[in-house]
Amino acid sequence: MVSDKSQNPFHGIRPSKIIFPIMIGLGVVAWMFWKDFDPDALRHFQLTSFGTALLITALACMLVRDLGYIIRIRILTDNKFTWLQAFRIIMLWEFTSAVTPSAVGGTSVAILFVNREGLSLGKSSAVVMATSFLDEMYFVLMFPILILAVHPQKLFQTGGTDTFQNEFFWVAVIGYSVKVVYLAVLSYGLFINPRGLKWLLLQIFRLPMLRRWRHAINDAGYDIINSSRELLRKPFRFWAKAFGATFLSWTARYWVVNALVAAFFWIPGFKEHFLIFARQLVMWIMQLISPTPGGSGFAEYIFTRYLGDLIPLDSPEGLAAIAISLAFLWRLISYYPYLFVGAVILPKWIRDKFMPASSSR
Repeated sequence: MVSDKSQNPFHGIRPSKIIFPIMIGLGVVAWMFWKDFDPDALRHFQLTSFGTALLITALACMLVRDLGYIIRIRILTDNKFTWLQAFRIIMLWEFTSAVTPSAVGGTSVAILFVNREGLSLGKSSAVVMATSFLDEMYFVLMFPILILAVHPQKLFQTGGTDTFQNEFFWVAVIGYSVKVVYLAVLSYGLFINPRGLKWLLLQIFRLPMLRRWRHAINDAGYDIINSSRELLRKPFRFWAKAFGATFLSWTARYWVVNALVAAFFWIPGFKEHFLIFARQLVMWIMQLISPTPGGSGFAEYIFTRYLGDLIPLDSPEGLAAIAISLAFLWRLISYYPYLFVGAVILPKWIRDKFMPASSSR
């Protein structure tokens, strides 16, 4: 069998794709430390046995987050994937998201991940679009709920600025508006006009690394339409389970910061915890505009500026240095592992899925 290397979208991938976002993130953290470093602030980082348990809880939240994604991909494919296949798809998906700008994400390449694990291209496209639909539904529903539960003044008023004069408010509004429009387009394509979904996918497959599959997507048009109609006929229980897995995954992701802050500082009550959770969800919406891979640099900066004032200290002395340290720990738990796990899994997956000839000689 002739090697399928020419059809491999990752054959040109370089170590810089992994190193670049790490350097951006560490560079921004180093710059903020240099600007606001206060050695006396380090005395606040005293890890007790209870704090250690909360750090383990933060890691567990990330595992629950991945488990939710794995369960969801199995639900959407009617359990056609094994647990190992689902794990592999999610890890590769997260790796792609980590090395591409937040506004691009790994959704488009995920179609190829799902396809190479055994589903037809049309069905893979419909399944990945369904995951995007569920993700956007979570944000579109949760954002107004948080506004009502927390009040915009507490959610956006940082550093003494008025809500409507705060840049974070307008960034969040723009990000949320983009998500509403995207959800409307996905809903229309999946449930009303599957031919429109085919058109959307053809536009996505204009991207340079996906262009060679554009004709295949066009040829798989009827499969896309039939798969979308099949999803439309699914019972309410099917969608409730899929959304439940989505809710579990995203919510677990946001509790990571709560566990991380509580590991070092006393959080007095549920309202304070809920405000940290709410701001983290809003922060994720803000990251939509980040041009850097995986939001590197931008995420650390937003964390320090937007979540820093929620760290409970008796005095503001050293607050900036503490917030920067927590931002680094947060990314160490929730972002960098996907770069390394993906870098380990991806080479073998490429050999297995794109170059089977070498192993069959």
